[in-house]
Amino acid sequence: MDKRLKKAAEDGDVDTLYALLAQDPYLLDRIDQIPIVETPLHVAASFGRTHFALEIATLKPSLALKLNHIGLSPMHLALGNGYIHTARGLITVDPELIRVKGRERITPLHYVAETEHVDLLAEFLWVCPGSVEDLTVRCETAVHVAVKNHKSRAVKVLVGWLQRVNKEEILNWKDEDGNTVLHIATSTNQPKVMKSIIRHVNVNAKNLQELTAMDICLLEELQQNEVGDILRHAKAKRASSLANFTITLADYLSQELSLLEKRDKHLGLKGQNQRKSRSNIGNVILVVAILIATATYQSGPSPPGGYWQDDYDPPANNTNNLSATYLGKEGRPHRAGDMIMDPVHIFFFFTLNSIAFYASVSTILIIIMGLPYSITLYVSACFFLLAYSTSLANNYPYTPQESLTNKVAGIIYVHVTYLFTGMIILVTLVAFLRHKRLKWRLDFLRRNLGDAL
Repeated sequence: MDKRLKKAAEDGDVDTLYALLAQDPYLLDRIDQIPIVETPLHVAASFGRTHFALEIATLKPSLALKLNHIGLSPMHLALGNGYIHTARGLITVDPELIRVKGRERITPLHYVAETEHVDLLAEFLWVCPGSVEDLTVRCETAVHVAVKNHKSRAVKVLVGWLQRVNKEEILNWKDEDGNTVLHIATSTNQPKVMKSIIRHVNVNAKNLQELTAMDICLLEELQQNEVGDILRHAKAKRASSLANFTITLADYLSQELSLLEKRDKHLGLKGQNQRKSRSNIGNVILVVAILIATATYQSGPSPPGGYWQDDYDPPANNTNNLSATYLGKEGRPHRAGDMIMDPVHIFFFFTLNSIAFYASVSTILIIIMGLPYSITLYVSACFFLLAYSTSLANNYPYTPQESLTNKVAGIIYVHVTYLFTGMIILVTLVAFLRHKRLKWRLDFLRRNLGDAL
């Protein structure tokens, strides 16, 4: 690097910077061509020259990503030398600088978690949410780093953030030794940290030595202090008392696709679309299914033709009225509140209507499976199905004046609707429980393979 440029960076002399660029417009380009190099941005960050650093980062943004000969980026140097305002200035240029991996794959977020600058830690998480997923060479998250360095305030900030972005599973991620943050907090006797994380972690997770947090507690002879009380209250167990439900990747790939995996495959939610929210085709199917379910449900209380408004029971010896019973629906015996449609037409209409209704509700239940609050939606759908079946049972006409055939058909039809309702509820419950069981058994595979599963 040009000595004059280095001196200008140390002094924060922006005028000299532009004077040098006027003499040599490719000055920064030549520096950028070197993979590992100390740039004027490194120098400015080391000396806390915020304005100069921002000028360089604006003129040549790629220099902010460079590592020097000891594996540090300008953001690392600014933080390491205590120039917080410079670090804040750099993230206004590019928030992704928080994810730059320096020596040992340590990011600025890891560094801030280690030094417990909680305000800056919160800002980093806010402007760059994905940074919380970055790992060091030891497979440590920012939470691991905070716990290992006894930074309880940083742990609180991180746990609060993970709760708000629905990523509490990161607390169950394991480092290179298979330790979760709970293992580390237990072995280092940090009850305050354990209170912050205990509700969000798997208390019976095993490390690579097949030890749970309770095993570590007993080994460290901490069972009689606050750490032991916290684990017992959380119903933590020893590894020897746990059933073996582990599953290998080979076991997983040998199994048939689950209902949820078949759904994702047909809706295009895997592969290239894996990191997207929900594919367009999935949204279209869900909207159409809801429309069909709404329309068919409304047909129950509001059938075509409506209901009779009066009672009519022609005399048995009135041949004219009896003929009218067969010639048209006006002469048919009826009561106020009965459907006007002919019983045969009623049977076929509600059969087709019910098939469409149950198919659309089943589609909705399949698509929403695995989504947040899906259990609440399942319960609501079950009541919705029962309400529909009850509506049909109340409206379907099998009155004493009708023929035996119509009575039997009506009774069978109503019972079949209840049977279909029960079957859909049962199948949905079984599929949901199987999904939950598979998800629980595959936690450690997801941890190692990312979004592949």
